[in-house]
Amino acid sequence: MNIVGITACTAGIAHTYIAKEKLIQAALSLGHNIKVETQGSIGVEDKLSAEDIANADIVILATDIGIGGLERFKNKQVVEVPIATVVKSPKSLIQKIQAKMANSYSKS
Repeated sequence: MNIVGITACTAGIAHTYIAKEKLIQAALSLGHNIKVETQGSIGVEDKLSAEDIANADIVILATDIGIGGLERFKNKQVVEVPIATVVKSPKSLIQKIQAKMANSYSKS
């Protein structure tokens, strides 16, 4: 899978970056490609390109606050979760998404 995501916590500091790293590590360990943008107290970092988004199979929004730029994900499958979900069990989250996508493809 090609995954893109955004992480953003209420303070915009620690959990934003912890969630980003955990998502990346989990996705890579499962053999997926991933790019993650952060939106925090210092603004947007590692902004997703239009090409990143176009190539994405899934968008993961791990946020506890409102984020900007959601219109970029129109016509994409989007999974929204609290940032704590990604911090606590990123691999499980990605495996659930993977299974759900496999089931939807097998029904087509």
